Amino acid sequence: MRPRTWVLVLAAVFAVLQLANVTGRDTPDTKNYLSYALSLSGESKRAAATVTIDYYCASRGDVARRDQSVNALNFHGKDPAARVAKKCRAAQWRVVDAQVRAGNSGGFITPFMPERFMSIFEVRPGYPVFLVPFVTLLGPVWGLWTSSVVLTVAGGILVFLILRTLSVSVPLALTGQALYYVLPCGTTAMRPMTEGLMMALTLAAVWGCALVATGRRTRAALALVGGSLLLLFTVKHSQALFLGLCLAGAGALVAVRQRQQRRAWAVVAGLGAAAAVGTLVLAGLLHYPSQTDSLQDLLTDHYARPDRARLYPEFLHLEADFWLEWTRQQLWQPVLAAALGAGLWGASRRPVFGVFLIGAAFTGILTQAAHPDISVWGGRLIVLVWLLPVVGVPLLLESAVRGKAVVAVPAQAPGLGERAQPVR
Repeated sequence: MRPRTWVLVLAAVFAVLQLANVTGRDTPDTKNYLSYALSLSGESKRAAATVTIDYYCASRGDVARRDQSVNALNFHGKDPAARVAKKCRAAQWRVVDAQVRAGNSGGFITPFMPERFMSIFEVRPGYPVFLVPFVTLLGPVWGLWTSSVVLTVAGGILVFLILRTLSVSVPLALTGQALYYVLPCGTTAMRPMTEGLMMALTLAAVWGCALVATGRRTRAALALVGGSLLLLFTVKHSQALFLGLCLAGAGALVAVRQRQQRRAWAVVAGLGAAAAVGTLVLAGLLHYPSQTDSLQDLLTDHYARPDRARLYPEFLHLEADFWLEWTRQQLWQPVLAAALGAGLWGASRRPVFGVFLIGAAFTGILTQAAHPDISVWGGRLIVLVWLLPVVGVPLLLESAVRGKAVVAVPAQAPGLGERAQPVR
């Protein structure tokens, strides 16, 4: 079969496997994005709230049913789904009605939380806009599931394209696609939240850097980098800031050290710097929630407690404690450490491109550092670091395979052929 056929087969297998969990992937934040999308599609505030709450609470009921079915003490009990869903709906409506009575009824999103907290999601229209056609045509359940599959499949295909652009063999490029699906990046992308779209756009920018590194379609590659950064601002502007900073640093480093494509790398650095500065300026002009607002949200349990008077000293204290505990947990289960080590080794085999891959993965560290909450589900905030092993491991395997191939071929007699050259 042709490579594109294998790519589609792998994507189709992944999609079929996801039918095992059509519901139950949502988080409390999913309510905000679904409500936003329904409002953008033309639904009234009340109708959007009704559909969102029904979806969320039905999912909670499904999860309760699954949990009870494997409960050693109560697996034969009465199905709790209807009771849990009813209780959930009553609780959600009480909160929403209380917020409306308090005057919190502006914006596109149903007020599930205080206004200061909801403003964080109001400034992320990119993902809700992406959801609109899916939830309009398929409804909330299948719309959110299908949109998550599309985004996750797209991320895997982008990994394949990056590796093929770097002349990695088809089997190993397919390995990278599969790694994206099975590692936490794929699991997180399947959650109906911004991370799936955020990782896909980050990978699109990395693909643009790979195209520049190989000297292919440089103008289109630069447009891909710039367009990805621009769209990231609408999805999660902090990621546009972090990725812009990392691309600016990587582009400047490569432009100084590389004669080839120096002008293109300078443009990449300029695009990254423009994205970082532009994000700060636009966020200020549009009155987006500031870093101070984000830290108060973190340290007051979503504004459920009074604002902290000594905000930054307390944040730095939490930051230090977080990374100590995070490191302890990683040493206990060093899967991520091993994966990052292998990915870093692979990235070093392609040093020009590797700098950009490492920079993109480092945005996961920056995101986690900006919000050091170890209780956040599944390492969602740091998930971008998994892009390093997803792309880097196939690069490492490719260098090993090619190295063996060069060693295995004996030097040919003079006049019968050229000496084998190592692949850089």
